[in-house]
Amino acid sequence: MTIPFSRPLALSQGDPAGIGPDITLMAWLRRRELGLPPFFLIGDPEVLALRARQLNLSVSIREIEKTSEAAGMFADALPVITVPAGIEVVAGEPHAATAKGTIAAIEKAVSLVITGEALAVVTNPIAKSVLYEAGFRFPGHTEFLADLAARATGRPVTPVMMLSGPKLRAIPVTIHIPVRDVPQALTGDLIVETCRIAHEDLRQRFGIAAPRLAVAGLNPHAGEGGTIGREDEDVIRPAIQRLRDGGIDAIGPLPADTMFHDEARARYDVAVCMYHDQALIPAKALGFDDSVNVTLGLPFVRTSPDHGTAFGIAGKGLAREQSLVAALKLAAQLGRTAESHR
Repeated sequence: MTIPFSRPLALSQGDPAGIGPDITLMAWLRRRELGLPPFFLIGDPEVLALRARQLNLSVSIREIEKTSEAAGMFADALPVITVPAGIEVVAGEPHAATAKGTIAAIEKAVSLVITGEALAVVTNPIAKSVLYEAGFRFPGHTEFLADLAARATGRPVTPVMMLSGPKLRAIPVTIHIPVRDVPQALTGDLIVETCRIAHEDLRQRFGIAAPRLAVAGLNPHAGEGGTIGREDEDVIRPAIQRLRDGGIDAIGPLPADTMFHDEARARYDVAVCMYHDQALIPAKALGFDDSVNVTLGLPFVRTSPDHGTAFGIAGKGLAREQSLVAALKLAAQLGRTAESHR
């Protein structure tokens, strides 16, 4: 028997000129077939209506003021809390004038989940370059969400980015920085904190009683005993020992080129990698359509599709909704698991 959801998911529209509206419409149309949890969109209903006409999709769009209205109408209409886009949006043509609305939608989603009116936050893709033109000062979604959480709770928040797919969970310790800056950014404290947050969220939200962490080395062959760079021996290995001393099942540093084949992945629950592409290349290669971006370390659940705005295919009927569907399902699962641990 399916247990009814007490609260809907808050889905932000993302960049309205991208494929966020497309995949939202397509996901809602498959709600019964896929057993999707109730969600409401925070965005511009006019953008949705225009995109539905462009894609020849028959979707009933209904504006709401309270999240409590969403679950009751979800079977028959897509609920929307209105945040105007700011201009008339053309699919595939991003404009800085929409940045204010895009940011406001994310802020609204976080506010609603923190006040308990939504179960979790799911975010459609944004274009950081568009937001930068409007003065956005964060490297990406992850850091912005952490700032919103810190301001709402009055406590510092360390966000940890994880790609979660059916074949692999992967975390980059350093995220949106140039590769040349990675060795200087990597510290024992950063590795330990990242792994501790991952360990706790895997327990509390994913329901894994004793998470197993596989920690990648930075250099080829994990430094080959210090002959190909000293970071693996001087920074990463001592950090892993600190984790083990604290009762966390962490192994490594492991050569990254042998961590991701089938037999290796069976030995751990999450791969902790040293930089962005070291984690995201295998994650996307093993599950491009099914992987979900999850932000760990927040006081609420947040997931997102594992792809960008795809302006080139927006409004053309070429976008695929699988990653958003996976993000919605995982957000509901994590939200309910977190509730059961309270």
